[in-house]
Amino acid sequence: MAGARAIWSGSISFGLVNIPVKMHTAVREDRINFHMLHDQDKVRLQRKMVCPEDGKDVHPEHTVKGYEIAKGQYVIVQQAELQGCAPEKTRSIEITDFVELSQIDPIYFDRAYYLTPAEHAAKPYRLLLEAMKRSGRVGIARIVMHDKEYLAALRTLGDGNGGDVLCLSTMHFGNEIVPLDQLGDLPTATVGEKELKAADQLIQSLLTDFDPAKYHDEYKGCVMSLIEKKANGEQIVIEQATHPRTAGKAPDLMAALQASLAKAKAASGVKSNGHARNGHSVTAGANGQGHPHGRRKKSA
Repeated sequence: MAGARAIWSGSISFGLVNIPVKMHTAVREDRINFHMLHDQDKVRLQRKMVCPEDGKDVHPEHTVKGYEIAKGQYVIVQQAELQGCAPEKTRSIEITDFVELSQIDPIYFDRAYYLTPAEHAAKPYRLLLEAMKRSGRVGIARIVMHDKEYLAALRTLGDGNGGDVLCLSTMHFGNEIVPLDQLGDLPTATVGEKELKAADQLIQSLLTDFDPAKYHDEYKGCVMSLIEKKANGEQIVIEQATHPRTAGKAPDLMAALQASLAKAKAASGVKSNGHARNGHSVTAGANGQGHPHGRRKKSA
């Protein structure tokens, strides 16, 4: 990350030890962005704020923030008043606790960042990194960025061959996670041992090592191919989309499991004869180590 531009700089507060660090983006979302154009002259459209009361355009300088307390009733909050509640601007990542990573459900993780040592901070940075690796724990910290306070998890990330780095994942607070009891009464059912054994065999047949290069955004690839063809003046033939089956009567569960298992075994046989892609066997066990964004972000 030596060539990557830092987006934030500060220090990790570890007891009475301060470790100057630089923060770098760890995830760059690769999305397709479209602009809204006028369908007649193909000019990019502009968005404006319009008052629905008189239909006139409203300039940003004539806007205020309002919090809706009842239908159509707002409490006006001034920017100066919000500044009074803003967290103290600090450049410190204060570690308050160390916990087991397995205790943090991936649903709590949001965005990930790399932390690299600032100048002359390589030794204390390496000390914290090695100590955390030895303990197997994750540091829980608080950090203020862009006038907002975040809960964060600090962990080690790397190949174990000297390429290790500290990774900070911002987290959702506990009250932001929707409790399961708000889902209402979920339907229950009883499964038999025969069905459970078949499901277990299906899972075993699909076990492998996680290889992120194996998974691709097929929709994005299709859209970019479409755009490239249109940019080159090629004529596009629109194929009739296949509509998914609508929900109806539940299929025979055991029959579906057996068919899935047979399909997985057939695929495993083909791969074993020609060797599995990326050098991994289909039956190789997972390493069992959870981590944020192993979804995710979850992936944290």
